[in-house]
Amino acid sequence: MLRAALGERPTTAGSMVAGTGVDHDRVVRPMVDASARRRAEYSSDASNYRVPPAVVVFPREVGDILAIAAVCRSTATPLTTRGAGTSIAGNAVGPGVVMDLSRHLHRIISLDPAARTASVQPGVILDSLQEAAGRHGLRFGPDPSTHARCTIGGMIGNNACGARAIAYGRTADNIVDLDVLDGTGRRLRVGPGGSGRSGGSGYPAVPGYPAVPGLDDLVRANLAVLRTELGRFPRQVSGYSLEHLLPERGGDLAKALVGSEGTCVVVLGATVRLVPRPAATAMVVLGYPDMPAAADAVPLLFPHAPLAVEGMDARLVDIVRRHRGPRAVPELPAGTGWLFVEVGGASPAEALAAGWALATAAGTRATRVLPTGPQTRALWRIREDGAGLAGRSAAGEPAWPGWEDAAVPPQRLGAYLRDFEDLLRAHRIDGVPYGHFGDGCVHIRIDLPLAEAPGRLRPFLTEAADLVASYGGSISGEHGDGRARGELLARMYSPAALGVFAGFKALFDPDDLLNPGVLVRPRPIDADLRLPAARPLPTIGGFAFTADAGEFGRAVHRCVGLGTCRADTPAAGGFMCPSYLATRDEKDSTRGRARVLQEMANGSLVRGGAGGARAPEVAEVLDLCLSCKACARDCAAGVDMATYKSEVLFRAYRHRLRPVSHYVLGWLPRWARVAGRAPRLVNAVLAGPAVRRLLLRMGGMDARREVPAFARQPFSRWWREHGGSDLGSGSDLGNGYPADGYLADGRPADGQAADGRAIHRREAHSREVVLWIDTFTEAFSPEVGRAAVAVLADAGYRVIVPPGPACCGLTWITTGQLDGARHRLRATVDCLAPYARAGTPIVGLEPSCTAVLRGDLVELLAGDPAAALVAGAVRTLAELLADTIGWTPPRLDGVRVLAQPHCHQHAVMGFAADRGLLAAAGADVDVLAGCCGLAGNFGMEAGHYDVSMAIAARTLGPAIASAPAGTVLLADGFSCRTQAEHVAARRGRHLAELLAERLAGLRSPQ
Repeated sequence: MLRAALGERPTTAGSMVAGTGVDHDRVVRPMVDASARRRAEYSSDASNYRVPPAVVVFPREVGDILAIAAVCRSTATPLTTRGAGTSIAGNAVGPGVVMDLSRHLHRIISLDPAARTASVQPGVILDSLQEAAGRHGLRFGPDPSTHARCTIGGMIGNNACGARAIAYGRTADNIVDLDVLDGTGRRLRVGPGGSGRSGGSGYPAVPGYPAVPGLDDLVRANLAVLRTELGRFPRQVSGYSLEHLLPERGGDLAKALVGSEGTCVVVLGATVRLVPRPAATAMVVLGYPDMPAAADAVPLLFPHAPLAVEGMDARLVDIVRRHRGPRAVPELPAGTGWLFVEVGGASPAEALAAGWALATAAGTRATRVLPTGPQTRALWRIREDGAGLAGRSAAGEPAWPGWEDAAVPPQRLGAYLRDFEDLLRAHRIDGVPYGHFGDGCVHIRIDLPLAEAPGRLRPFLTEAADLVASYGGSISGEHGDGRARGELLARMYSPAALGVFAGFKALFDPDDLLNPGVLVRPRPIDADLRLPAARPLPTIGGFAFTADAGEFGRAVHRCVGLGTCRADTPAAGGFMCPSYLATRDEKDSTRGRARVLQEMANGSLVRGGAGGARAPEVAEVLDLCLSCKACARDCAAGVDMATYKSEVLFRAYRHRLRPVSHYVLGWLPRWARVAGRAPRLVNAVLAGPAVRRLLLRMGGMDARREVPAFARQPFSRWWREHGGSDLGSGSDLGNGYPADGYLADGRPADGQAADGRAIHRREAHSREVVLWIDTFTEAFSPEVGRAAVAVLADAGYRVIVPPGPACCGLTWITTGQLDGARHRLRATVDCLAPYARAGTPIVGLEPSCTAVLRGDLVELLAGDPAAALVAGAVRTLAELLADTIGWTPPRLDGVRVLAQPHCHQHAVMGFAADRGLLAAAGADVDVLAGCCGLAGNFGMEAGHYDVSMAIAARTLGPAIASAPAGTVLLADGFSCRTQAEHVAARRGRHLAELLAERLAGLRSPQ
């Protein structure tokens, strides 16, 4: 009945939703999705809870919301409103209709710089508002760590705060008025001084909507409760914030509805207050012996009017170093607990002076004052990723939300933390605290064994609630109560206060249709837990999942729903998730895919052969995954969807016939070796348009693609013709690159180059290096290999190329042919291990293949010490050169470089060494953040072309088009170079080529 009402009604003229003037037939089929896959994607938010909806709807305009709500009322169906789905307390999941306002309702209606206000639709992303306001020197004050994807409507629902609430207040403090729809069907304009009004604030007038009967009586009858139990300190956001209804606080119904978690009204629009941006900021980092000691120092900072005071635990910083490398963390002062403090000023110098003044009053000598710049951005990134990074305890166990954001008055925070640590020890659990210490709000994820012993959750939460209540605190400091804490409100509030909450909800939603089970008549805190329902998915010969105890199901539950993969504003940066950025569909986000895989583990919504791996929902959700691996780096929880996709394909097609593209593209190294015997003939055959299109279609590929030409002379043939591993001191290495430390006429290159740099040669070939030649370099781009030989020789290395092919199995991995990949990797390890044992570095040129040896190798050959040895010996060219003592790069002054890092390099090795080498050479470098869209076999396969091109149109295409003449497109990845030629007819260069060409030009006879 519900599905029919929402999406399958016959169209009839004049069908109107009573009292709204809205055509009932606005609710059309494309907005409604009741598929098992879609319900799986929306079954969880960022909490521990799983509540599959009956239907998911995507309204396109306010009229659609009115019609959807009318259908829910007429069918007595629960309605849960959702923004970005980053709610940590389980307040964005529901059993009936889940209405996603983020996909279409994301328009800034108006922005008035003079009045410092903006009127927005509920799905506007906070960073989008910040970008628009920033053009006028303004900003929205509250800024939760999810600012790159959270919506204003969601912030209103939870009364979000963020790091700078200490300066700018909570969301409630920054609301002018709201346009809302309540559970009875009334549309109200609410704000200060009354229950309801119409028109104004950038919205069209909505005449005739009444005030809320009974609201004034409820307030008058409960003045004592409202004055004594609510609004005791700023971060008390548990329950309803009804203190805003008090006459001395302005009787502001809009503020009272902020934080009601969608249980009373649906927000249709909002007018928000904007504040001036500080002219300049600086960061003060303060070190203390531990986190409670850091908390003790917080009140000392208040006289200096800080903009933000954030607590950071050393264990969280250690996780970042392990996850992203030591360079990801700037130098910190001594301590194991830190305060990150932001201060402002009228100029950078004034901000720094304010920072030094604060540092002297902070009760510690371990201080560092930093101007706003790359180091401060790196430190804030650690804080913003805290929820994901804290997803593993210090012991390496999964850690979960549930007691995620309790708050106490800041003056009592240190004592509370000490007692809370005692409570954790008493329950034999652990977590890493961090959070908004300036507001007394503590975030922590705790390694409760929810899958194995969910019964341990209730006693811990009840004792934790009693503890925070004893400190006059709030069980929620900004994320709302939801399903995680609603039942605990009785431990914080009196029965009289709970009665007022119930009476307030009854005025707006008497039938309990709006987000039921939350706040009033809450669901039990241990009901609807996601993890206990999951089945184990132990490894069956695919990836080892060593970090997840060898359990695939545990790996897919790494995704806790924070939604970093949905960050789609320019300020977000990063590489994931390229297909989501192109489609804006939850199914194409890393989170959406993970949710479906979690349902595969659950076996309820998603069923099929091979433990669900053959389910159509799984195939749908993984189809547009590029296997770019960006999530493995950009997702703070360490979700690696490329690995999960390979594992699923392995399980689904094991011992079965595969799609033809798996044999064509998955076995590419085989076909490349065959083509290498007669490359001119193969190229001639593929050059014919009709033949090329036919072969592409037969091979499961898109006929609009070009087939890259095979090299006329593969690298191995060139290597044999030029003396193999014995380079010969005067030999010409081809392509104009001189050998070793010698010029083209045989004169030693010691002395000074034409660019003025010193050239020192202790001895030609005084060091050895293995140059590992991958399939793409061998068969398609041998000029890259030749250039690398020249550069390595210039750096004083004797280059060794192992005989025979040594394949990493990348194309077998991406198509899930893991048995074949493992076979090739064993042969490659046998080939390279002797060099690794001898301490000889192994240089890879193709980033995706190099990433396999650095990462996938040890997971596919888990327990093999030789594999670990090889993985530890593999370097990128830039990494090796950066560590080569006595060598300096050729000068690249005046050279503009547009760099497109390969996604696998970004994910596994990083681009820091390349960036540093180019900077040292004097190049002007612009590094793109985003996938090229081809991603190996993905962009070639049928059905992926349009998405591939849409991804390219986000960053690569526009960047090439706007680059100044003469700009060098630097793209080490063969896929990236191929896509650039297809999109913009622009040939990309490998780093080895760029360096070798400059060396050749500088060292030619004068």
